Amino acid sequence: MTTDTQARPEQPPAAPPVSTGRWWALVVLAMAQLMVVLDATIVNIALPTAQADLAFSDASRQWVVTAYALAFGSLLLLGGRLSDFFGRKRMFLIGLVGFALASALGGAADGLEMLIIARALQGAFGAALAPAALSLLSTTFTEPAERGKAFGIFGAISGAGGAVGLLLGGVLTEYASWRWCLFVNLVIAAIAVAGALLKLTDEPVTSRARIDVPGVITSVLGLVGLVFGLGKVETDGWSSATALVPMIGGVVLLVAFVVIELRVTNPLLPLRVVLDRNRGGSYAAISISGMGMFGIFLFLTYYLVGNLGFTPVQTGLAFLPMLGSIMLSATTAGSILTPKIGPRPLVPLGALIAAGGMAFLTRLDLDSTYASGVLPGLLVIGLGLGLVFAPTQNAATSGVEHRDAGVASAMINTVQQIGGSIGTALLSSFAATAATNYAASHPKSATLLAEASLASYHTVFWWSCGLFLTCAVVSALLFRTGPLAVDPDAPKAMAH
Repeated sequence: MTTDTQARPEQPPAAPPVSTGRWWALVVLAMAQLMVVLDATIVNIALPTAQADLAFSDASRQWVVTAYALAFGSLLLLGGRLSDFFGRKRMFLIGLVGFALASALGGAADGLEMLIIARALQGAFGAALAPAALSLLSTTFTEPAERGKAFGIFGAISGAGGAVGLLLGGVLTEYASWRWCLFVNLVIAAIAVAGALLKLTDEPVTSRARIDVPGVITSVLGLVGLVFGLGKVETDGWSSATALVPMIGGVVLLVAFVVIELRVTNPLLPLRVVLDRNRGGSYAAISISGMGMFGIFLFLTYYLVGNLGFTPVQTGLAFLPMLGSIMLSATTAGSILTPKIGPRPLVPLGALIAAGGMAFLTRLDLDSTYASGVLPGLLVIGLGLGLVFAPTQNAATSGVEHRDAGVASAMINTVQQIGGSIGTALLSSFAATAATNYAASHPKSATLLAEASLASYHTVFWWSCGLFLTCAVVSALLFRTGPLAVDPDAPKAMAH
């Protein structure tokens, strides 16, 4: 009897419910991530209609996008650290509720100022929500095989969220109202909050160190300067003071931030997080691929609308095959192989495949069709991106101590935001120059404007191809060979 009694605690009858709970937790976290990611593109589709409704100028329109990018990009590190200090589930819920309320404010906006304030608040609460979601994922899934699957799904959603935003934004704008592009977040957030309260668990906060105030000030102001300056490049040019001064000031402040982090006792961003080769490789790959992705979403959208005459809904539907191929590669090869062989073979391969897809798009002509000209490139790019996103997001949080999980997760979103801002500025500048040069060097004709636009798209696609090739080289050099490090805080039974 004694032996039987002692044997019972070693039986694992509770394991299936725990596992099921973890997968339900993934659903909740994925919904929150989808809300944050799709909001970057869903509002872009709604902007022309909102502009006509609220009667603001073209010059003011960019601030609806910039306000979100500034708040989100500059506050991510602080949001990540706060989730480490005060609890990830708590910050996750605060971020969800705040994002929903800010979305409601924006949807009810009766003028430009109210809409800009709402977008800035969305960015601020998104900066609390995004790193909390990813760090909860990292601390929930610690066993390598399950972790690979979870990050495969999460990475696929992160990569495909932009395409979902284009489709959902087109449907809501065309059949409901531009305001529903913001109100829809209330529905998503309500489901996610209910799921979080029922299914998410968090570790107790054992210690609350003092916030690194100098680090917060220099990082926030530095990132604001850099993102703001890059945002002004498209309208004012690289040589304008409105772009150069904020960018230079931002870089100086970020250098000061690094110096501060080396000296303070409780740094906002412990450099041990970024100096690990796998995590450093992940941040570099995410940043560079984020730059290249704007060649797909932004300029391919221009081609679909301007050359093929697609409506907003058709444009969103056109990107769905790429979403499917991202999901396919991220949840199969990306999730199954990462725990076994690590990110080093997969990320360079994925970047090379994506580069090939971008090169294919340079064959587009004025009389190309979607089926033969656009679709094959999208499918190839999607397969490549799935192999980039799943392993990098896994590697970026693997082997990190739980006390640093929030800030390590925040760095993923920060470098993606900065990479996207740099990509937008660079590719927009290259496109404008290419179009101008083509128009100046060719005789006037009925199709000159369309041909000049096409030349600008080809230039952007080649540059995006080059960025993906750069991502492949950098990833091959930085990532370590072999499987990822196990969670250092995981129970012994799971660390095998």
